[in-house]
Amino acid sequence: MIYKEFESLRLASLKRCATQEEYEGVIKAFEFANKAHEGVRRRSGEPYILHPIAVAKVVVQEIGLGYKSIVAALLHDVVEDTEYTVEDISRLFGEKIASLVDGLTKIKSAMDSKHSEAAADGILYPGKLTQIQEKSLQAENFKRILLTLNDDVRVILIKLADRLHNLRTIQYMPERKKDKILSETMYIFIPLAHRLGLYSMKSEMENIWLRYREPEAYETISRQLNELMARKQYAIDQFIQPIEAILKKAGYNFTISKRTKTPYSIWKKMQTKSLPFDQIYDLFALRIIFEPKDNGTTERKQCWDIYSLISEDYQSKLDRIRDWVSTPKSNGYEALHCTLMSPQGNWVEVQIRTVRMNEIAEKGIAAHWSYKGVSKTESDLDEWLNKVREVLEDPDANALQLLDKFHDELLSSEIYVFTPKGESRRLPKGSTALDFAYYIHTEIGNRAIAAKVNLKLVPLSHVLKNGDQIEIITAESQKPQREWLNFAATPKAKELIYNALKSDIKNSIKEGQTILEAELAKHGVKPQMRVLKKLIREYKLNNKEELYSKIGVGLVDLSGLEKILKKNTENKFVKYWNFQFLNFSGNNDKDDSKDKKTDKLPEINKKQDYLLQENPLDKTLTYKVAECCKPIPGDAVIGFVDDNNQVTIHKKVCPQATALASIQGGKIVNVKWTKHIMLSFLARIEMKGIDRLGLVNDITKYITLVLSINIRKIHFETHDGIFEGYIDLYVHNTEDLDLLMKRIQKIKGVENVTRVDIKE
Repeated sequence: MIYKEFESLRLASLKRCATQEEYEGVIKAFEFANKAHEGVRRRSGEPYILHPIAVAKVVVQEIGLGYKSIVAALLHDVVEDTEYTVEDISRLFGEKIASLVDGLTKIKSAMDSKHSEAAADGILYPGKLTQIQEKSLQAENFKRILLTLNDDVRVILIKLADRLHNLRTIQYMPERKKDKILSETMYIFIPLAHRLGLYSMKSEMENIWLRYREPEAYETISRQLNELMARKQYAIDQFIQPIEAILKKAGYNFTISKRTKTPYSIWKKMQTKSLPFDQIYDLFALRIIFEPKDNGTTERKQCWDIYSLISEDYQSKLDRIRDWVSTPKSNGYEALHCTLMSPQGNWVEVQIRTVRMNEIAEKGIAAHWSYKGVSKTESDLDEWLNKVREVLEDPDANALQLLDKFHDELLSSEIYVFTPKGESRRLPKGSTALDFAYYIHTEIGNRAIAAKVNLKLVPLSHVLKNGDQIEIITAESQKPQREWLNFAATPKAKELIYNALKSDIKNSIKEGQTILEAELAKHGVKPQMRVLKKLIREYKLNNKEELYSKIGVGLVDLSGLEKILKKNTENKFVKYWNFQFLNFSGNNDKDDSKDKKTDKLPEINKKQDYLLQENPLDKTLTYKVAECCKPIPGDAVIGFVDDNNQVTIHKKVCPQATALASIQGGKIVNVKWTKHIMLSFLARIEMKGIDRLGLVNDITKYITLVLSINIRKIHFETHDGIFEGYIDLYVHNTEDLDLLMKRIQKIKGVENVTRVDIKE
């Protein structure tokens, strides 16, 4: 089995190895890894060596990397899982391959990552991840991997191949491990694959994520898609025939391939647009892949020539033209997209690209570099990589902050703006004039006071649009302001502002501490941690550094301090009597801390399912429901255990759950619904349809009188004979909710009923 699998890798490697010596190096790496992993098996029961072989196949066949990457993929687990060291790899295979393997090796013990002042506590970076104070081994491993962008992007590409194969065999993993892997994949690896132009890899990872996160939705959408394709196959072929005839007549050498939206992309659109499957219209696309003519005409002009030829026979939807041949995406993707009307009355997307463009679209960054033949720093893709490197090079950022910033950078879409001289600049969507100033030069950003956008004076907080021309106005006396952090949108600008403010932050923390201690002294109170915690809660802050800092700059008003301290005194009084009561029972003052520990719930065995049920004594829940997604019994859920052994549940598709699980996998617990929960849970259904007299009355009567379900909130709007609205109601579980939605769908005038998350 092992040698059969390696044989296909060996044949693929022949094409990528430049010399006989390199080819022999692949054979040597396989034999070495096979010996190192001898006797070890994966959870599936297969020999472990099949995993490195599979990763190497992805590296060579699906990404298109060469000899060093193939060898590194074969060896990527040797240092981590066996007695061999990086030095052994260097001695046997060379320093470069050893450095790739080292970059792929996980950290086995928590690294000493010093948290930077204030920033580590979320003062300057208000993103959700930076609020988490716990050092995360997962995050440190991600940091180690991401930092290799500074040295060799091939480490990231091999890591993506490793992750893809782990996903392909995820069915053998226990549930907690699945949750961890899927969350990491959605949070980091899928956006990363997209940024690096690995679209087929991205799509496969997304579909695997959906298959295990929402299995019913995945199966339903896949079945509906297959049925639709079977019905529409003839119509699509009829649509293609005239295009083939036109292009042959024009002398083009081409192929036309058919593709459909992936189940994940359909599901995502159904979720974000609250649409049923039959209202997703852009399910089909055609790809025209052609060899450019050698007639001195550029590839871009030939793409537009093909568009002009086919749009003579088919009506084109002009607002859906996407010209990525003139301005390629930052990951190197080039193509001309248009949408044409078929004879059957359906809009069909047509993607026009050359063979070179298609290779880049399929294999991303590796193909992009191999086709360029110029310095890597000259490409837009490398421009993005350089921006990412700037994010990663901050010496003070801990792993969680770095992940937060890197995630934001991965997800940012882009706009094109212009300097006063007409030079084009690419910025993330949502960037402000201040972001543009820092993009041009650090000193211009530090001294910026305003901007002119399209010759009109605007503040630095002005959000830029595609095509804007910007001029930054500066003053020598200006310096970075703390409030700039509230509207700077790019990680680069935030980082530079923060660096400039570092000394100010330290001074404000010191000054704030002095002011607070003086104010407390007036009331005869010492700045003990108990008092500080009371103030932190009262002012809704995160930690004492933020409290000191905001006092120091005047953002926290201490005029109400006496009132807050009185509250605190009352608490002390109650604690005093509790303390006296404990002493009468024979306890000493050390027992106060012991008593606090008894507030902890019993230890939870994470290897067993945690049952989500009601407490039979007081009918309360034995778990907490996350406010961000509000799951109800029957939803696919993931549990997290806090330090007090309290379990909080999220929907598995909740973005916050994904972020938490990707960095706190150790806190995941398998959770399972029981069938005996009688409490009601709040859910929201959204409805659309044709308005008529008495419709809302019919819907609410049916819900309350026929189904006996309590309504908490109702909101409807009508416009030009169409109504839409939502109802918040209390249900026991997803079965009740599904039944309710099916029955409401049958009411005259109701066209569509979907469940949506409650946002407020």
